[in-house]
Amino acid sequence: MASIFGHAFAAFALSTSFSKEIATPKFWILGIICAIIPDADVIGFRFNIAYESFWGHRGFSHSLVFALLLGILVTLIFYSHKIRNKTGILLILYFTLCTASHGILDALTSGGKGVAFFSPLDTTRYFFPWRPIKVSPIGASRFFSMRGVNVLLSEFIWIAIPAIIYILVASLLRKKNDKH
Repeated sequence: MASIFGHAFAAFALSTSFSKEIATPKFWILGIICAIIPDADVIGFRFNIAYESFWGHRGFSHSLVFALLLGILVTLIFYSHKIRNKTGILLILYFTLCTASHGILDALTSGGKGVAFFSPLDTTRYFFPWRPIKVSPIGASRFFSMRGVNVLLSEFIWIAIPAIIYILVASLLRKKNDKH
């Protein structure tokens, strides 16, 4: 898996696509939570849930169906007054993309057993053919080691730099649109 830092930064970068009226601190904090929450499935290790099972690590909680359901749920809970207009659709899209970004980043990592993108319809685990991000160790104590430093360096190159470029481009496009 990518680290929580990589997942959080990707969600924050996505938030810069939206106007300041929508992209409030509440908006991007919820986006960051959506991007991190799929890894709550690691609790399954404590209950002997097999990695490859439906509820195992990188299983259903990393799927596109889960991303959509969470996007809808977060929008309903925190923005129910906006659900019936164009803004509601944008909110669902943002929270869904933040959640889906988790599986996408995990499928770019150098370890694990793949991501069940299409669960519950298909529980096959997938990786992308190109996997440049070093897999993050599970657990905070293991993260604060040389391996953790290597993960952060990898994420800086493969997540932070592209995200910063995305933020800059989104900012430039927003400024250009504001002038028109």
